[in-house]
Amino acid sequence: MRLNDRVILITGAARGQGAEEARLFAAEGAKVVLADVLDDQGQAVAKEIGPGEAAYVHLDVGEEADWAAAVAAAKHTFGKLDGLVNNAGIIRFNELVNTSTGEFMELVRVNQLGTFLGMRAAVPELTAAGGGTIVNTASYAALAGIPCVGAYAATKAAVVAMTRVAALELADRAIRVNALCPGAIDTAMTNPALLDPAADAGRAAAGSAELYRRVVPLGRIGQPAEVARTALFLTADDSSYVTGQRFVVDGGWLAGTRLFT
Repeated sequence: MRLNDRVILITGAARGQGAEEARLFAAEGAKVVLADVLDDQGQAVAKEIGPGEAAYVHLDVGEEADWAAAVAAAKHTFGKLDGLVNNAGIIRFNELVNTSTGEFMELVRVNQLGTFLGMRAAVPELTAAGGGTIVNTASYAALAGIPCVGAYAATKAAVVAMTRVAALELADRAIRVNALCPGAIDTAMTNPALLDPAADAGRAAAGSAELYRRVVPLGRIGQPAEVARTALFLTADDSSYVTGQRFVVDGGWLAGTRLFT
């Protein structure tokens, strides 16, 4: 039980990577606080994990007051806070010249400001607990160019930069800060057709599978559980001498694409 008796707050936990992280962390002994704006789905995941093991709180990561309430709820429910996983994020697909200022700032608000507010809100409680961990979810897109995700890539590159600085500033408090950089992961963010009841999700998934078979060295899209296991490593004592680093979970995509398929 690598997270026995620890209390971990996970944002964007109603579905996808966040939900898998919540399930895995609870299975490893943690008390998990699931936070999201998708209340019905988040509450359902918390109920699935079980009362006394998980709690749900509404959290818009771009709202400072919501962060204060979420951290307070974690402390009120489970007595302390030992870790934070800044998983919540959004993506928009658009060329640079067609990206409006409003769209750009929407991504900044959730992906970049949300991560900053989360770290700032959690640090006092992590310090009070004698130290802890922060895992910030960045992206493969922060490290390599992908057309039509310029605004998204900019926010995720900022997450990587903030992670490094926070790791330096918080080391004396025994708080470790690392970043996850997932590649193509099989969630609604990667395959928006999953969110559209009118879409042919099977056809979209088949097209996605063929794309990633060609461009990812391991020949497939990643699964949320594979990202969750890396988040677990960075939260558990397995990574006790690791801070300020970025961990790429991308099937080898960043290493380069295969010449022959």
